[in-house]
Amino acid sequence: MRLYARVAAGGFRRYATYRVATAAGVFTNTVFGFIMAYAYIALWEQRPQLGGYDLSQAVTFVWLGQTLLMACALMGGGVEDELIERIRTGDIAVDLYRPADLQLWWLACDLGRAAFHLLGRGLVPLLVGALAFDLALPSSWWTWPAFLLSVVLGAVVGFAVRFLVALSAFWLLDGAGVAQMCWLAGLFFSGMLLPLNVFPGALGEVARALPWSSLLQVPADVLLGERTGWELAGAYAFQAGWAVVLLGAGRLVQAAATRRVVVQGG
Repeated sequence: MRLYARVAAGGFRRYATYRVATAAGVFTNTVFGFIMAYAYIALWEQRPQLGGYDLSQAVTFVWLGQTLLMACALMGGGVEDELIERIRTGDIAVDLYRPADLQLWWLACDLGRAAFHLLGRGLVPLLVGALAFDLALPSSWWTWPAFLLSVVLGAVVGFAVRFLVALSAFWLLDGAGVAQMCWLAGLFFSGMLLPLNVFPGALGEVARALPWSSLLQVPADVLLGERTGWELAGAYAFQAGWAVVLLGAGRLVQAAATRRVVVQGG
């Protein structure tokens, strides 16, 4: 595990070198946070308690979305682009023959990336939002570590989805189309556009059951105090369950891809 800890630290340092890009990202997230916050304010003034949230909770949800946008790669931008490129060029053969697990290696890289973006790109917009609006931030200190654990689980689920998308390039040669479809699904079903609690009927039930809800909706509900006690344990079980299922599926696809490389190489 020491190897993968070093890989994660390397991923953190790698993204920390792009200071100008980080500053531009902070500015962009903050601007979009204000735009979406005022749109939510107009909507909630017409429909108070929409989705079970009051106005303060709804605005807080907006800024949490900007905080987790890059950390959980809600619009893509994780390690999947690099992995797809390595598959397309054939460089992935080198990775498969390394004395390290391919999935754990890229998971460690992505968690290092997520940690940097949470601190470097997500924290400042949340602080700006807290200064500009009356956010429903928790008063209990234990809510914050509970929220961070949910964010970590969400980041793992997000990686597991994108890892499967990247591996599709073994058969499609170019995984850009699948990656774009995954990005659109993640944007909609994570709650980035609107909280999933707002979705009516069967659509809402399906949206909340999909893995993308682990990326934003579940962590947001934990921070907003909507998940406590056994409901909090259920939220963790939901995220962990999707992580296990998707990572397991990734291992099966990885094994099939490895056999494909070995056969072609032989």
